[in-house]
Amino acid sequence: MQRSKATNRTRTRTAAHSGAKDRVDRVDPYGFERPEDFDYDSYEELMSDYLVVLTRRTIKWSKLLRGKRKVQKSLTLKRYVRKGVPNEHRTLIWMAVSGAQDLLEKSPGYFHSLLGAQHDPKLVETICTDLNRTFPDNIHFRKTSEPCLQKSLYNVLLAYGTHNPSVGYCQGMNFIAGYLLIITKEEEKSFWLMDALLGRILPDYYSPAMLGLKADQEVLGELVKAKTPGVWKTMTDQNVMWTLVVSRWFICLYIDVLPVETVLRIWDCLFYEGSKILFRVALTLIHHNQLEIQQAQSLPDVCQAFKQITCGPFVDQCHTFMQKIFTEPGSLSRATLAKLRELCRSRIVAEES
Repeated sequence: MQRSKATNRTRTRTAAHSGAKDRVDRVDPYGFERPEDFDYDSYEELMSDYLVVLTRRTIKWSKLLRGKRKVQKSLTLKRYVRKGVPNEHRTLIWMAVSGAQDLLEKSPGYFHSLLGAQHDPKLVETICTDLNRTFPDNIHFRKTSEPCLQKSLYNVLLAYGTHNPSVGYCQGMNFIAGYLLIITKEEEKSFWLMDALLGRILPDYYSPAMLGLKADQEVLGELVKAKTPGVWKTMTDQNVMWTLVVSRWFICLYIDVLPVETVLRIWDCLFYEGSKILFRVALTLIHHNQLEIQQAQSLPDVCQAFKQITCGPFVDQCHTFMQKIFTEPGSLSRATLAKLRELCRSRIVAEES
């Protein structure tokens, strides 16, 4: 009898899991295939709560925009952006708040002129090498897809490399361009958003010396030292360089580090408020998981801890997570960041020379 009850319970659980699996597509709304071990039950439970939030935000955004094709920065808009931009408005908002829309309108035809220009054969070769490596788990980037975003990805990267030859192309840029294409579905807008990110929001992240990227990783170390000294001590004791555990966070802007929906919420704020958002996310992940990191007894332990803190319910619940990034790390002024960047840049230049 007991055995029969246990079997029935197992069957019920299996049926429930199968039902969740049937209701939730194997491919997410952005084209990414869900992994084999994907927890359909937890996802459905999570989305049932988040859909209520999304519906409420969509109604508020519709009232705010009222069909406008132009928006101006304001305290209200900033508050709305922090609470999440509905997918149907993301292109409009990202283009407006980043300045990309203004540049597109000032330079009509420029993007297409870049595609028609003479191209550096080495740039073409480097970009082509990375095309097949870009989101192999996304159905839109497969050669068999119609339309296949690989061609658009090539065009955006080629145009940007021609537009900014001092940067050209480096790894990481393909994932950023890919995300932009998934959201905007337009090559020209993706190009101008790339220009906003790489040219103004994240200067020197992708230049050959990557000085901006190196400096910001050191800045994070200084901020952790001040805000979460226990973690800083663990890193120092185990002789772990920040670049080892956070370089992918910064260079890929959390792509393939955090869940897609969470990354897009981060990008909403990144386009509006700039690079300090990257620090807020990193500090929140570290502060929230400081006890786990401090238990590390070796370099592999530290690396494993940093890998684990980017998974699980805390980062899956993107709405709650985004509320946390503006409270958990405490104050983070532009003046503080500017001062630390200057200090870290000077230190890196001195060490490298």
